Amino acid sequence: MKLTGAQILVETLIEQGVDTVFGYPGGSVLHIYDELYKSCGRIRHIITCHEQGAAHAADGYARATGKTGVVIATSGPGATNLVTGIATAYLDSTPMVAFTGNVARALIGKDSFQEVDICGITMPITKHNYIVKDIGRLADIIREAFEIANSGRPGPVLIDIPKDIQAAETDFEHKPPAEKAPGRKPSDKSIANAVELIARSKKPFIYAGGGVVNSGASKELVEFAEALGAPVGTSMMGLTAMEYDHPLFLGMTGMHGRYAASKVMSLSDLIIAVGTRFSDRATGNKTEFSRDRKILHIDIDPAEIGKNIPAYVSLVGDVKEILGRLLAEKIKPSSKAWRNEVAELKNAPDNHLGMAEGKLTPEAFIKAVKARMPYEGIVATDVGQHQLWTAQYYHFRRPRSLITSGGLGTMGFGMGSAIGACIGSGDVKTVLFTSDGSFHMNMNEMATAASYRLPLVIAVLNNNALGMVRQWQTIFYECRYSNTTLNRKTDFVAAAKAFGIEGLLCDSLEKMPEVLDAAFACEGPVLVEVKIDSDEKVLPMIPPGGTIHDIILKG
Repeated sequence: MKLTGAQILVETLIEQGVDTVFGYPGGSVLHIYDELYKSCGRIRHIITCHEQGAAHAADGYARATGKTGVVIATSGPGATNLVTGIATAYLDSTPMVAFTGNVARALIGKDSFQEVDICGITMPITKHNYIVKDIGRLADIIREAFEIANSGRPGPVLIDIPKDIQAAETDFEHKPPAEKAPGRKPSDKSIANAVELIARSKKPFIYAGGGVVNSGASKELVEFAEALGAPVGTSMMGLTAMEYDHPLFLGMTGMHGRYAASKVMSLSDLIIAVGTRFSDRATGNKTEFSRDRKILHIDIDPAEIGKNIPAYVSLVGDVKEILGRLLAEKIKPSSKAWRNEVAELKNAPDNHLGMAEGKLTPEAFIKAVKARMPYEGIVATDVGQHQLWTAQYYHFRRPRSLITSGGLGTMGFGMGSAIGACIGSGDVKTVLFTSDGSFHMNMNEMATAASYRLPLVIAVLNNNALGMVRQWQTIFYECRYSNTTLNRKTDFVAAAKAFGIEGLLCDSLEKMPEVLDAAFACEGPVLVEVKIDSDEKVLPMIPPGGTIHDIILKG
């Protein structure tokens, strides 16, 4: 049958199993939006307030569901507004396909109205991108994009479709959904080398990252840790890979990780890195990080092996499959002496730092929110101190329940991603932990949450400062607070009500239970402004380029 390019786009999306897309209409995608209108019973479109919010929503949808996020934007500024969202997805390995409109082919390169080379702009932050110049190739390009986005290390793909291609007609026939391309598999010899390395280890430590969550390997990770009797620490992106209460779980490692997790890692003689890339925030001083210990690096992306930290043995492939193969081998459990040493550090006072009692602190508030959240609930964050407090104090119990920007560290990520995650999870109760700094960047998306009546609790931890930068200025810049004390006049509660959602103020520990009970009783979105001290710090902290010996435990 003959279909237009816009019809082919919609039909191919449905063919690929897409049920929800996020976006914002404009002149260069009018044909596409007309077809979305006609197909509204088969595919849902969520309109956000800004294309960046749409990109973050598609990202949050993908992280929460494991499906591919889809976002649509018009040409020119619409397309460029996606860039931060695409880069965020790229750095955190989120599968996404972004569609942009463009001017007609005859107008490309002539500085036409709202023309921009979005493929050139996004080349460094996509796995692949296309500009469609042949209507006959459109359907197969879309299918190929979904395959690329999900194969190997997941990531974003962009497809730029000129307006005349959207209107042109060609023959179309349905095909099965695209499947992942076969990935690399380690040889039996490589597996044997890894097993031998593990057997020689006296103090093994498992360092798990977001790749464990992406591959659905949480069950295998737990079984592997139990078989080895090895402690587990994670990167921020790997936080939900293992239930917090598991006896072998030590929490997040790195610059703001838990003391025991970072200390035990420093004492180990073998780090088994699973689906993680050894970022600078995780390792600190790279020379000291790998001194006197060997690294077994397991990752789906061969480019990560040896990129930051040398690997003694590496296994390239899907971590779920590799962990399964290792479990099939005889794994020698770690020594009782090592397990006792780990237990002692886990119970040490330095591993149980807490904020001051008797006043409203981020720790008290986050733990109170956790106590009210259902098991299936989703937590999203923006970027800053509140993100790290959430990582420290919100004890996660299941994979894909934390939606946060790790690699790029995108302030303003929170609202869009919370919306996408909430929608993708079937409108489950979702909490966004944000701050006055981050929230100002994309607070316009409160209108989206209100329009769709999402069960979203927005917790704005208001310290009247850019808290993370202020903390660095306190520690490293002799308290010179250059442009980090905000003194903005925003009334968040009034702003929430102006956007059409409930607004509540929590300014004391005594009021907190009542305010939170009221917030969680709301069926639609609600904002809670939480007044906290501007000098609350995220601790522990290992200074940039430092080691566990440089750790800061007190403010």
